[in-house]
Amino acid sequence: MFKFKKVRNMILFLLSIVLFVLYLFPFVLIILNSFKDRLAIVKDPLGLPESWSLQNYIDAFNTMNFGSAFMNSLIITVVSVTLIVLFGATLAYFLVRWKWKFNSIILMVLVASMIIPFQALMIPFVQVYGTLDLLNSIWTLSFFYLGFGVSLATFMYHGFIKNIPVELEEAAMIDGASKFQVFWRIVFPMLAPITTTIAILDVLWIWNDFLLPSLVLISEESRTIPLSTFYFFGKYTSNYGPAMAALVLAVIPVLAFYLVAQKQIIKGVMEGGIK
Repeated sequence: MFKFKKVRNMILFLLSIVLFVLYLFPFVLIILNSFKDRLAIVKDPLGLPESWSLQNYIDAFNTMNFGSAFMNSLIITVVSVTLIVLFGATLAYFLVRWKWKFNSIILMVLVASMIIPFQALMIPFVQVYGTLDLLNSIWTLSFFYLGFGVSLATFMYHGFIKNIPVELEEAAMIDGASKFQVFWRIVFPMLAPITTTIAILDVLWIWNDFLLPSLVLISEESRTIPLSTFYFFGKYTSNYGPAMAALVLAVIPVLAFYLVAQKQIIKGVMEGGIK
């Protein structure tokens, strides 16, 4: 029995290594080819670069206008996630603590709205906001993300707030705190685990989203990183070196975000799941 478990563990360990190598191989291949010229990539795509030149990265950075695209993505993501968290938390608190008859209807409408696919709404949205001349603005895009993201955030906050004892709020109000103070000083800090989970999900969604920005953002100056990468590939489909470098540049911000916030990500997901 002991030998069987030992053999089984060894097989699982070897299988994990094989799966890890298979998963990592495409990323390593992209990084290696990002330092090669076109001829070297076609001749030996699996080999190491003869010289580790950063010229492909310089070309990709300048052609993509990476600095502007990064700032646009950063502003849109920060503003959108902040609005989703604030509106979702306050709306959920209102729906839980104020026992009005239509609150349950509002919650059901929010949940039902998550079923409607964005593809069914995108053409009317573009027509309406195009008529109002509100397209090609990162602020309009942030408003869109608020509308599409607040339903899930409210639903998640709603379940979390229901588990917070109302006696804590009543004690604070006896001490003279207002409803506003009770929420921001007592309730909202207790929502940190679910707030972290919501923020992580929305950051990854908004940062990597392509479809909605492609409909709203028209000018080159307002493009996000996914849009810049897409248009870059349209110009460099035959020049693989800068194209590979562009992919690496697009992945770096997300990877850096995960490395910096990995403890908070794991903690938020675990605590939010337990609740």
